[in-house]
Amino acid sequence: MIVAIDGPAGVGKSTVAKLLASRLGFLYLDTGALYRSVAWAVLKHGIEPSDADAVADLLPKLSLQMQVTNNDVTVSMNGKDVTKELRTPDVSAAASVVSAIPAVRAWLLPVQRQIGQRESVVAEGRDIGTKVFPSAPVKFFLEADPTVRAQRRHHELVTAGHRGAIEQTSAELAGRDNRDRSRSMAPLVPAEDAHHIDTSRLSADEVVNRMLAVVTAKL
Repeated sequence: MIVAIDGPAGVGKSTVAKLLASRLGFLYLDTGALYRSVAWAVLKHGIEPSDADAVADLLPKLSLQMQVTNNDVTVSMNGKDVTKELRTPDVSAAASVVSAIPAVRAWLLPVQRQIGQRESVVAEGRDIGTKVFPSAPVKFFLEADPTVRAQRRHHELVTAGHRGAIEQTSAELAGRDNRDRSRSMAPLVPAEDAHHIDTSRLSADEVVNRMLAVVTAKL
């Protein structure tokens, strides 16, 4: 059983995906962490994230592992635990650029699918229902008001110890939205059979309860 959750940054995908996976007893698959780990490696090697050829040349040198224990995700790159380094503004910005490179998406696609083949999962990202698991029996697309999204993302950054004006966070989200929606390969769009949920005025539990009603009907 695969539950696909897509949507832009700041709509609460990770939070509700973890809760939903816990409630269902499914594995939580954070695909964004995979792209962030590649972005982390690109920056560490001094490569410009927009240099598609250089990024593609780096991929064969990378060894990526993801472990999930009680819905806590640990990501290792070439044997190094990089989990705590994946949510910095620099890595976030690089991930948005790197994720638009076809070679990166092709490299990570089998990694994601292998995880989904092993057990039931709740997977969240930006192309889960359209590209990674197009046959998933349940798909959701989360949306939220841009102001709310910026506030959520800014709070997340501040909590993690990163300072910056909320106006900067808002601008970064807008830029990422544009890149995600306009990329040539697997752009951010709702799957035709996705259930849309606006999370602007809903708590995480309220969103999960709506999702559970849909998922349990399929079990």
